[in-house]
Amino acid sequence: MTNIKIGEKHLVIKVVAMPRDTNPSGDMFGGWIVSQMDLAGALLARQITKKRIVTVSIDNLVFHKPVHVGDCVICYAALEKTGRTSITVRIDVHVERRSNFVEEKVTEGRFVFVAVDPDNTPIPYADA
Repeated sequence: MTNIKIGEKHLVIKVVAMPRDTNPSGDMFGGWIVSQMDLAGALLARQITKKRIVTVSIDNLVFHKPVHVGDCVICYAALEKTGRTSITVRIDVHVERRSNFVEEKVTEGRFVFVAVDPDNTPIPYADA
């Protein structure tokens, strides 16, 4: 296990929002944002455990503001808690607006990952 501490915020992903992932209104699809969040959470969780992990739940997902094409999407991840087999990660998504380069929070949520064996059975994420 690494020395990632509960509550520490880590910059995990920074990517530019592109036109191919927009909805008919021209904003980014919520599903695209959630997939970026899932990736960010998994990247932090795999730093904590070297075992295979899977996403088992998403909780308290809130979209505060839209993401526009050309915005720089920034995913911050923080370890919230650990269980015997699970790792809970809070993800905050900010954007740096293309129009004015101001960073603002647009989405937040909590993702739970579970360590699994090759048969997808939950296992302790940390070696005892």
